[in-house]
Amino acid sequence: MHYIQNLEDDTRANTNFRTVVYTDPRFQLVLMSLLPGEDIGEEVHDLDQFIRIEVGNGQAVVDGTTHVLFPGSAVIIPKGARHNIVNTSEAEALKLYSVYAPAQHPAGTVHKTKAEAQIAEAGEHGN
Repeated sequence: MHYIQNLEDDTRANTNFRTVVYTDPRFQLVLMSLLPGEDIGEEVHDLDQFIRIEVGNGQAVVDGTTHVLFPGSAVIIPKGARHNIVNTSEAEALKLYSVYAPAQHPAGTVHKTKAEAQIAEAGEHGN
């Protein structure tokens, strides 16, 4: 399988909290849309992650340090870093894409809302 698309357009058009668009054993491409005031939730991965902001403004909190995000911002989160991405807008969605190395979510995952994602992740981790 391959992915040949306009990534910027796909990211801008995505309205789901999480949409996995490509997965292989080495890495995964995920589109995300955070509602105004929403965050991804503080987490730590046993993998590396790259995030690029396409639309909106927000903050990246990585190991306790806060960084301002705007369109074009990139964040690299190394394995083991505690992090969160927060939409600081009161009116606009924060649209981003993320590359995980290796894959983090089951191939084809779509979570329309953060609540849906949290329920699915609790099931994946046996909680």
